[in-house]
Amino acid sequence: MGELDWTSIPGALPFLWAGMVTTLEITLLAVLVGIVWGTLLAIMRMSGVKLLSWFAAGYVNLFRSIPLVMVLLWFFLIVPALLESLFNTPRSADTRLSSAMVAFALFEAAYYSEIIRAGIQSVAKGQLGAASALGLTYAQAMTMVILPQAFRNMVPLLLTQGIILFQDTSLVYVSSLADFFGAAYKVGDRDGRLVEMLLFAGAVYFLICFSASLLVRRFQKKVAT
Repeated sequence: MGELDWTSIPGALPFLWAGMVTTLEITLLAVLVGIVWGTLLAIMRMSGVKLLSWFAAGYVNLFRSIPLVMVLLWFFLIVPALLESLFNTPRSADTRLSSAMVAFALFEAAYYSEIIRAGIQSVAKGQLGAASALGLTYAQAMTMVILPQAFRNMVPLLLTQGIILFQDTSLVYVSSLADFFGAAYKVGDRDGRLVEMLLFAGAVYFLICFSASLLVRRFQKKVAT
């Protein structure tokens, strides 16, 4: 094995930055949609309406029992073809980014749902009774009393799940999408410096995730005090 040559990295930085932007776009959208949809799933699962509770439980168990790579392939290969055959709609030229965003958002919602459900259950049960005594409806009590307290308790877990999601975005390589990892791999393969580019990509992932983890810990200590 020869000496490592890092000279191809400076010239590849614009391409790598474009890949990082794609990675961050997928991460942020999946976090936002995942939290919103996950909150609704958690409320449905805890509701007294059996149909909603069964739907939410089935959704969560389904997505938590299937590998993420398979979900990405479903939304990249199967879902567009199914929609095209059912509604006779032409498939767009490139669905890699949109399919990855949808797949990550729906997949992560199942995990956020469980975090949020645990956060809601961590709030004292008397809070809901007190809100009802004040004349608030169930929906008003959840949005104005229970959820604000629950989110305060579970913010560190939500942020940690976001870090895990950022790492998992590298799996979009299955659809040949040029995220940060995909861009690093393509540049390394093109220049014959695959080892160097993968080591560089790993170092970037480590620095970002480690720094984010330290911030989460600091935030967690602030919340605890």
